[in-house]
Amino acid sequence: MNRAEELENRLGQLVKFGGLVTKETNLNKLLELIAKQVEEILTAERCSIFLLEASTNELWSEVARGIGHTEIRVPLGSGIVGQVALTGNPLNISDAYSNEKFNPEIDRIIRFKTRSILAVPLKNVNGNIIGVFEVLNKKQGQFNSEDEGILQLLSSLAASAIENAQLYETISQSQLETIYRLAITAEYRDQHDTAIHLRHISEYSALIATSMGLEEKQVENIRYASPLHDIGKVAIADAILLKPAKLTAEEFEEMKKHTLYGAKILCNAQSNLLQVACKIAASHHEKFDGTGYPNKLKYTQIPLEARIVSVADVFDALCMPRVYKPSWDPEKAREYIVQESSKSFDPEVVNAFIRIYPQIMEVQKQPDPRSTIIPGIHKNLKSY
Repeated sequence: MNRAEELENRLGQLVKFGGLVTKETNLNKLLELIAKQVEEILTAERCSIFLLEASTNELWSEVARGIGHTEIRVPLGSGIVGQVALTGNPLNISDAYSNEKFNPEIDRIIRFKTRSILAVPLKNVNGNIIGVFEVLNKKQGQFNSEDEGILQLLSSLAASAIENAQLYETISQSQLETIYRLAITAEYRDQHDTAIHLRHISEYSALIATSMGLEEKQVENIRYASPLHDIGKVAIADAILLKPAKLTAEEFEEMKKHTLYGAKILCNAQSNLLQVACKIAASHHEKFDGTGYPNKLKYTQIPLEARIVSVADVFDALCMPRVYKPSWDPEKAREYIVQESSKSFDPEVVNAFIRIYPQIMEVQKQPDPRSTIIPGIHKNLKSY
């Protein structure tokens, strides 16, 4: 490849990079995408992206491809990335182990041999440093001034996309907190194990949806909308909702209206997530054979999201103690779900439930998260 072809290829890679990073709003995916692209463009063995956490004055690695789920944290001003973040100046180091700022302990932890390092700051549109790109081990030769210029250009393109993704996740987090607090309002009225029940419904439903091959966005909508399945209970009288004995026929008819109340609370929402929640609240007590309530829907007349949550909800309800019944052994509850396939439950959903039953048991064994019921969005400080 001659010089003109090489430059044309580099230009094409930069255009592709810009197009890719502007489309992704999931921060973890965006960072992994950026790291992979940078490795290819600079023909390097590894790219790590460190983001600055202002509250702690630390840089943490959200992506360090190839080292598994290992978190890397570096104090501002410490080490190579800390120095780049502090000064705002790039560093090009041809021999890492001869540089006094290099920390060889990280290599020992991740079982990697760092030879050369190119690190540049990530700056937002205001010129504020939000992180550092660190590229390791040029596959042929050393990183040169051209590589440095390209990485700085890539960092300027990436910084904007990263800030947008962070903003998107902040908004998403606020929305989810509101949803979960609404769900808690309903659940607290008739049971004391609110947090664990909501988590189980959320996680079980997401596992089932994933097992059925639904797209990631559908799975996430089900995960976060499912806890609102009983939001309509806020409109049910305490005398019925809190009754420790079996309900009369009239009382049960009133109790069944929580599905209608839930739909009224959530209907006409602009949010796609709340639209999914509306379907679930309205139809999670419908039965596959048409004998459920409130509308006696059957088969695919019942929204898929509601068919999924129905299995998750019934299984969890059977496994948890209530004032009117003791808890069931999970195997007994599993057998009931299987027995009700094609009757109460969609057989495809039941089959998906069976496939991921071991994972459901793992979720069930986790500690009671009473103090951590609001889910975090990509807040775990992971490295890849």
